[in-house]
Amino acid sequence: MTESGGQRTATTPVPPAPERGLAEAERVELTVDAVAPGGHCVARVDGQVVFVRHALPGERVIAEVTEVHRGFVRADAVTVLDPSPDRVEPPCPYARPGACGGCDLQHVAPGAQLAWKTAVVREQLVRLGGLTDVELDQLNVRVEALPGGLLGWRSRVRYAVDGADRAGLLKHRSHEVVPIDRCRIAHPAIQQLPVLTERWPAAEAVETIASTGGDVTVTEIRDGVPTPVSGPAEVREVAAGRDWTLPASAFWQVHPAAADTLCTAVLDLLDPQPGETGWDLYGGAGLFAAALAGRVGDARITLVESSRDGVEAARANLADLPQIEVVAARVETALTRRRITGPVDVVVLDPPRSGAGAQVVRDIVAAGPRAVAYVACDPAAFARDVRTFTDLGWRLAALRGFDLFPMTQHVEQVGLLLPPAGR
Repeated sequence: MTESGGQRTATTPVPPAPERGLAEAERVELTVDAVAPGGHCVARVDGQVVFVRHALPGERVIAEVTEVHRGFVRADAVTVLDPSPDRVEPPCPYARPGACGGCDLQHVAPGAQLAWKTAVVREQLVRLGGLTDVELDQLNVRVEALPGGLLGWRSRVRYAVDGADRAGLLKHRSHEVVPIDRCRIAHPAIQQLPVLTERWPAAEAVETIASTGGDVTVTEIRDGVPTPVSGPAEVREVAAGRDWTLPASAFWQVHPAAADTLCTAVLDLLDPQPGETGWDLYGGAGLFAAALAGRVGDARITLVESSRDGVEAARANLADLPQIEVVAARVETALTRRRITGPVDVVVLDPPRSGAGAQVVRDIVAAGPRAVAYVACDPAAFARDVRTFTDLGWRLAALRGFDLFPMTQHVEQVGLLLPPAGR
């Protein structure tokens, strides 16, 4: 078990389940221990591990079992007997057991949310990344808040549609749709849309966007195919000193301040110099490639992206930067089939939630960059990839965490990885 920022974090051992354990829907009194990944805290009942939502470390609660698995159970804290001083009243009436599963931490005070996420990041880097608490203390690992507060920030919201044709949000770990009056973390322009009061007989989901460029769109998803309802088919985003135009279906960060925050962190850590070459892997519409180009001048930047929407958006938005080559391929394929080759000076690595994986890391190291900036949206995947880097002699030289997803358990990290000294 590790401690950081006022939050304890469990190393989440999973012992064998006792022959007679807790049953689904059973209620049990327990004392909550450390925070764990996934928005849970850990408790133990007669040696059985219980992952508890809607709780805080140190609280004594009545928990109702929601799932039973071999070696552990999941539960919701339905009654708090001894509350933590970090407990607050959730601003959303749907942020409770049995209701919406979109927000994990609405019951946690703002500062304690940052401490919670810091503790999870540290625990994963110790348990999966092989780092020590001393090393993490030297890195001053912490999660920083973004401007704008905890509510009204989410610029992209996907609503599910239930059997009565009503749009809503899903319960935790469920396909059941919870009808709501509005989502408190959604951008104000999205909250004002009539999506939740209309019926959607042909849709399986409804996607909404309120872009940083002022566009507001609504799209139905019918049999997996997006069908525009209102607003432009392409939206404008503003970031890194540029205007970006991209399809409503293309990926973009959901927090309005996220793109600029991440660009600033990547440039600060990499410190790219004029004339240096760069790779932007999993590059999307080209946010980081454009940021690198602004520093390295006419030197070659290679962007690799597999999504068709991303590739088209990158080629359209970066047309004024001829030094950027856009490669339409999976990163693993581009590296192993030598569609891109080293040497390269700096690399931005921004993989999906599953991480880059050992082979991609090995191929990056083989290309010989002087530095890698790793943008990570999952602490566990990041920690596993850090372990691969360190096994190859590299080190995590700096790490910044950002609360791009307030009220939820998600956290974004930007790490600087450096090769062995003297290489």
